[in-house]
Amino acid sequence: MKSSRQPEKKSGHIAENLRLYQGAREYFPALIEAIDSATGWVQMETYLFDVSGSGADVANALIRAAQRGVTVQVLVDGIGSSPLPLEWQEKIRSAKVQWCVYSPLTSTWTIFQPLAWRRLHRKLCVVDQRIMFCGGINVLDDLYDPNHGVLTEPRFDFAISSTGPLAIDAAEAVTLLWWRVQAGRSARQRHLSAAWDKFKAAGYGGRTTETLLPASPIKAGLNMPVAHAALVLRDNLRNRSSIEKSYLKAIGLAKTDIVIANAYFLPGGKLRRALTGAARRGVKVTVLLQGKYEYFMQYHASRPVYDALLKEGIEIHAYAKSFLHAKVAVIDGHWATVGSSNLDPLSLLLAREANVVIEGAAFANELRECLLNEVALQDCMIDQKTHFQRPVIKRFLDWFAYGVMRALLWVTGNRY
Repeated sequence: MKSSRQPEKKSGHIAENLRLYQGAREYFPALIEAIDSATGWVQMETYLFDVSGSGADVANALIRAAQRGVTVQVLVDGIGSSPLPLEWQEKIRSAKVQWCVYSPLTSTWTIFQPLAWRRLHRKLCVVDQRIMFCGGINVLDDLYDPNHGVLTEPRFDFAISSTGPLAIDAAEAVTLLWWRVQAGRSARQRHLSAAWDKFKAAGYGGRTTETLLPASPIKAGLNMPVAHAALVLRDNLRNRSSIEKSYLKAIGLAKTDIVIANAYFLPGGKLRRALTGAARRGVKVTVLLQGKYEYFMQYHASRPVYDALLKEGIEIHAYAKSFLHAKVAVIDGHWATVGSSNLDPLSLLLAREANVVIEGAAFANELRECLLNEVALQDCMIDQKTHFQRPVIKRFLDWFAYGVMRALLWVTGNRY
């Protein structure tokens, strides 16, 4: 398929065996099947790992893999993931699963240090450098929430899988971060020799990650429509704005329609101007956002942003059936992205994120249909008149939260 738009590239790849999963009920069986087939190496990163419900099925798959001699490395975020129950900690240790916490909170006061706000938010898993999974889905049961308990409807979220070169890119990214975290831990414990060895293993000192990746055959792709894809990473070094730029480029080239579903939506000035500019060009812009109250800051701080979007005729739909956790978009029926990055300051300015950007009509239209079906079923479009006439106390809370968010960004040295 020819197109003037190209994905933001780490390298140009044909996406082999590209698959879309809606929710953990579709995603976990595929993930577990891949882990159960592992012969050498399972690498996983997730913000939240919870062993309630189907999350235990994923944990048990990792334990089974480790017990049969597969190297299993799991990196979880120090804020997103609470400590596992003691019985699960013992299972993990006994199976020799390598479990590591990214930027753990060493005390209650750590959270007040700006550097502590830089979190691991990626959801990546790579099996034998053969198949990769990426998306917004944590290891968390679809019908359970750590803060709200049992849910009556499944969480709305997406992930993808792919084999081939995209899996190799993901394996390299996960390997680099794993060993950098290991090196940092050794340095903090003043094991300087071990830290230097791990620092070199992370790609420094003349070595590359190719020396760390185990040899693994790449299975042939199925007879599927061709799609090109790239893994786009966000960090606080060389890739500080990579995901935002991929959105800006695609929105700037949009000609017919933009469909976005995003859990925590507080786009900065560039993204807001790109969206309103597209609407002025006649592009239909549809945004599906979190309608249920989850967190004070995310809920209220986003409302003032709606003002400018609604004035330009952008449709905003508030998903309220369950918690919307998706971070996806489709543009002109052939550009799409699925990943972990929200369109808010934490994701775009502070957290480590991973999105896959895909150029392919078959995949894009599959995702687009999923999103527009939910929009039609929910019938939850925010009315411009009602929004601007919301009660004074709500408007006060909205602007208060927005101001606090901007102030916190100023403290971290970020402009948004």
